[in-house]
Amino acid sequence: MRLRRIALLTALLGVLCVPAHADDARDISRDTLDPNDGWAAADGGTTGGSTADEAHVFTVRNRSELVRALDGGSDTPKIIRIAGTIDANTDDRGRPLDCADYTTDGYSLRTYLAAYDPRTWGSAKPSGPQEEARRASAARQAERVVLRVGSNTTIVGLGRNAVLKGASLQISDADNVIVRNLELRDAYDCFPVWQPNTGGLGDWKAAYDNLWLRGATHVWIDHVTASDKGHPDADEPTYFARTYLRHDGLLDITNASDLVTVSWSRFADHDKAMLIGNGDSATGDRGRLRVTLHHNEFDSVVQRAPRVRFGQVHLYNNRYVVPADAHDYRYSIGVGTESAVHAENNAFTTPGHIEAADLVKSWNGSALHQSGTTFNGYPVDLLAIHNAYNSGSERDLTADVGWTPTLHGRIDSAERADREVARGAGAGRIP
Repeated sequence: MRLRRIALLTALLGVLCVPAHADDARDISRDTLDPNDGWAAADGGTTGGSTADEAHVFTVRNRSELVRALDGGSDTPKIIRIAGTIDANTDDRGRPLDCADYTTDGYSLRTYLAAYDPRTWGSAKPSGPQEEARRASAARQAERVVLRVGSNTTIVGLGRNAVLKGASLQISDADNVIVRNLELRDAYDCFPVWQPNTGGLGDWKAAYDNLWLRGATHVWIDHVTASDKGHPDADEPTYFARTYLRHDGLLDITNASDLVTVSWSRFADHDKAMLIGNGDSATGDRGRLRVTLHHNEFDSVVQRAPRVRFGQVHLYNNRYVVPADAHDYRYSIGVGTESAVHAENNAFTTPGHIEAADLVKSWNGSALHQSGTTFNGYPVDLLAIHNAYNSGSERDLTADVGWTPTLHGRIDSAERADREVARGAGAGRIP
């Protein structure tokens, strides 16, 4: 009897002593976006799959289960809870796949490089057997890693360690989607294409963003961590004098997407982090691409944080960190064609070789309202600095953006936001 009492007491103490991890926290899968929380709160707000019946609430632990839950991008209200790490580069039995498993039709990188060397091929786009083989191989990988998300869907990570690895999560022509508390890692392209005329010197182009919004409306991205973790492009070789890029964007918002809020997320260790609007000639984007970015961290990001075309973008209380060894840093905020960026109380921390004039770049755009910006702890006027130091090389910026944000929560000082975002942004940190 005494041993039984001891066993019961031990079991009880074991239960009481279990730490209150995020796994034991409240169920966030039926949360909806708060009223006034950015552009995604407009025109009816964003509720995701909160109305899903129990038959459409799924807990998934591998790619096959995730694909079944996504249901081909159907619009049926659904909640998908991701438990643990899901690797998109696996077959239907869960066996890991690598680039060799996708290779077909005689493709090889060595043969591809020999075929399209600019010294012999010239500046024409790749064509012929090796390019066709590359495309066929790429299509095989896309069948595995491209995961389409339909309307009325909530995807949420369970606990502090939910990871979707190697996937390109695509919200395409869909409305009312929520993605929260999830690490999106390493959307790795096995078969980048050589583009001889890009940027004047040519460049390698990868196919996959970790998260891509195309024609998507009413989307809330919250407490997401996105990075190249596992295969950083900095470790890739150089071919044709250009880095052999394996990743595209971390989060791209293109093709007339609209009414998007990105909050309390972390974008890290990447080159081109976030593109809003995909082309200067995409005039159908006018009146769309309304995006709010608040309380996000951009850490060790080279450029596009974000780069904006056409959209009305509210950028407030974000944290930018450039590491001391970042010798390839280009800019953070890109003001592009017909964009109107309203930036408030953002904090930038950089090493000494980066100046405040480097933070903003004009890409055929001129409208940037800014206030409350800090640079290494000191207040700065990004417009005045940009126009003084970049005069002649870029268009002057004007503070008249033609609109004033009304959908937002409390806007803190840049100093306070810097501290709070450092503690609270990213997956596994929902209070």
